[in-house]
Amino acid sequence: MSDFHEVRFPLDVSLNGRGGPERRTEIVTLGSNRESRNARWAHSRRRYEAGYGVKTLAQLSDVIAFFEERRGRLYGFRWRDRADFASCAPGASVAAGDQRIGVGDGAQRIFPLTKTYGGAFAPYVRSIAKPVAGSVRVAVDGAEKTAPQFSLDATTGLVTFSPGNAPPAGSIVTAGFLFDVPARFDSDYLEIDMQAFEAGAIPKIPIIEITP
Repeated sequence: MSDFHEVRFPLDVSLNGRGGPERRTEIVTLGSNRESRNARWAHSRRRYEAGYGVKTLAQLSDVIAFFEERRGRLYGFRWRDRADFASCAPGASVAAGDQRIGVGDGAQRIFPLTKTYGGAFAPYVRSIAKPVAGSVRVAVDGAEKTAPQFSLDATTGLVTFSPGNAPPAGSIVTAGFLFDVPARFDSDYLEIDMQAFEAGAIPKIPIIEITP
């Protein structure tokens, strides 16, 4: 996309930032004092505060340069969420069987990467649009595939099996991967008070997830 730059926000700053997923739920209290709850959003949206990760003047300078090159809110970029950036459990290694991404029918060759949260009651399936190139592993019915049996578009998260390698009907397609969050600045203004910064106050650098 022309309004998205395939570049990652300074990693040393984002890994010390704060934030996480947000949902929008509408709650109406009925006359019986019971509640009626309705999800306004089908998908969560993540918000972050990068200011917590800025500890040095060099880091602050890097963020200002990154902000200027993105023209504030104009261009999106990759953000590394320290709490959620892999298909596997924290501390584990990425494996080809981490996430189920589809079921073969003998003809379909393109499968989007996804990550599933939960499973006992109402699992949530999240689309992964910004995987890390070189980190993606793919398997069909537990048998890992290698290039050129499949290829990955790291800008969209689409796994494409080569002609003649479409997963057989009924086969389970799985994948393991690292990924970034597509995001943008949530302000066109960075308020930097150098006296406050030198005294230990954090600058405000709001970041918000986008749909690329």
